[in-house]
Amino acid sequence: MRRQAILLQNRRLDLANGMIVQIRIWKLPHQTDERPHGLKYSLFYGRKGERIIGYDNETGKGDHRHYRDREESYAFVTMEQLVADFWNDVKKEIKHERG
Repeated sequence: MRRQAILLQNRRLDLANGMIVQIRIWKLPHQTDERPHGLKYSLFYGRKGERIIGYDNETGKGDHRHYRDREESYAFVTMEQLVADFWNDVKKEIKHERG
């Protein structure tokens, strides 16, 4: 029997300013060299068709984050730290947007 990934978090917030925050994290059936923490995740802040901040670990890329047009590796520690780092970036961006 093939085990499936388990959805641990699936949250979406539609903010008053038209921005979207979406957090999806899955526990994989087993760890891999590419995902030694055993998680697959996609964290998004932006609007439809425009990612401003993103954290993910797409196959072939490993753990990384996006900020507008930049992409850089991300040092994964724990799921809780991942979510905290993402929210910190979102808060900084909202503050920047407000001037």
